[in-house]
Amino acid sequence: MAERVGERLGIDTPEVLSDPTIDELELPKSRIKIPDSLSYFVTGDKWDRVMHTYGKSFKDMTRIYNRDFENPPDVVAYPADENEISSLFDWCGENNYAAIPFGGGSSVTDGFSPPEDGEYAGSVCIDLGNMNKVLEVDPVSRTALIQAGTLGPSLEDQLKPHGFTLRHIPQSWEFSSLGGWIATRSSGHYATNLTHIDDMVETLRVVTPSGTVQNRRLPGSGAGPDPDRYFIGSEGTLGIITEAWMKLQGRVAFRANASIAFDTFYGGAEAIRQITQAGLYPANCRYLDEQDARFYGAGDGKHSMLMLGFESADHSVDAWLERAVEICQDHGGKVQSKAGSKDNALESSRSGAQGNWRDQFRYLPRLMHTRAAMGIVSFTFETAYTWDKFEAVDTEILKRMRQAQKDIMGGGVVCRRFSFLYPDGPAPYYSVVAPSTLDRSLEDYQALSDVASDAISELGATITHHHAVGRSFRPWFDKEVDPIVRNMMAAAKNEVDPNWIMNPGLLLDRPAHFKIVG
Repeated sequence: MAERVGERLGIDTPEVLSDPTIDELELPKSRIKIPDSLSYFVTGDKWDRVMHTYGKSFKDMTRIYNRDFENPPDVVAYPADENEISSLFDWCGENNYAAIPFGGGSSVTDGFSPPEDGEYAGSVCIDLGNMNKVLEVDPVSRTALIQAGTLGPSLEDQLKPHGFTLRHIPQSWEFSSLGGWIATRSSGHYATNLTHIDDMVETLRVVTPSGTVQNRRLPGSGAGPDPDRYFIGSEGTLGIITEAWMKLQGRVAFRANASIAFDTFYGGAEAIRQITQAGLYPANCRYLDEQDARFYGAGDGKHSMLMLGFESADHSVDAWLERAVEICQDHGGKVQSKAGSKDNALESSRSGAQGNWRDQFRYLPRLMHTRAAMGIVSFTFETAYTWDKFEAVDTEILKRMRQAQKDIMGGGVVCRRFSFLYPDGPAPYYSVVAPSTLDRSLEDYQALSDVASDAISELGATITHHHAVGRSFRPWFDKEVDPIVRNMMAAAKNEVDPNWIMNPGLLLDRPAHFKIVG
């Protein structure tokens, strides 16, 4: 990786720091004394505190390699049921402890770190890993009741004997949980149609400091605002999602795919807009610019590459692929490979440009730490906006980022792709790699990230399409959401979390002159 990064940036091969060991790390003393009544599932062990301090962002990884563990949780709890969660909430409320939900720990937006403002007497990280079962499958309605702590691979393993799949596969799939997906409004495998986890939730069960919320199982309802939507995307600020009835899919039986090259990124974007607006609903429609295609081994660095795929549990999708390819060819696209149901499309997706992209996409989460260990600034940011703004907004974002890289670090690479698509707009995903040093990389990262976030906000795009807000993007979230809506959110939090203990600092701040209730 060091050699590859050095070659790509035109610098000497970077030094790589060694991985930290538990013995090297120094943690502040826990501020919390665990009562005997909770000691069987709450611990202040050093290992547990270390493993629940950071997520998987570039900033997190850099701090890990700097051996910086100045702000770990005071204790970590591993509840096995809702009664234990309620006991934790009572304890936290009585003692002014922050209660911080933890799923798989894959946040890239600083989504579960303890507050640093001194307003809380301690912090309790609540790990849902023991609540990891598929409790019930309804094959008639094609739904399942699943505990929120279930990680992606386990969830699919438990559904497979029933002949179903959730088919929600974010890049963090191996390391993230159902509850985390719901709380952060995750986006998964599908580029179109079944993109957001929102669309797969039938109903939720949520434990809050004020009590348990159980919404009715319904395929749809016009009875006021959807109550589940209060919690989908709430990022652990209102309570802990413990169970969810989820809508399932049949296991994929038919596939068709193609890889298509375009001379210009904007030319290919026009084809993709037409595909999306035609209602063809490709499962995969990843479109990589020239540099991104080269990085993933999906292209020659001279053409943008479209990885196009269709799938179904019920019927052949060859006709959908043929129509999509026609649209691409009408816009100058050149087919590099194509396979339908008779051509073993599954195997073709594992070789060539499709296979190279697939392998990199699956395994990059395992390598996220390596560039941080080199002092190389490496991060991604994503957004969404309407098609009418696309070329102008994309051009301006690239212009600002390239100028910032030049001014701050002397150069670097910024490239982009489409990950998710809608009839009214794309969700571009940008990757940044730039030279820095081990002692400056955090500062340089923050400067570049701020340029990107300012551009997104000023140009009228969303600060996040699927990574969530967290602490990282809170200032820009505040600008994006109408003040009246923010007041509505605060009123809802007052009702379910009267002591404002749940994941403080995410989405909302505890009001000034706050007094603990009870």
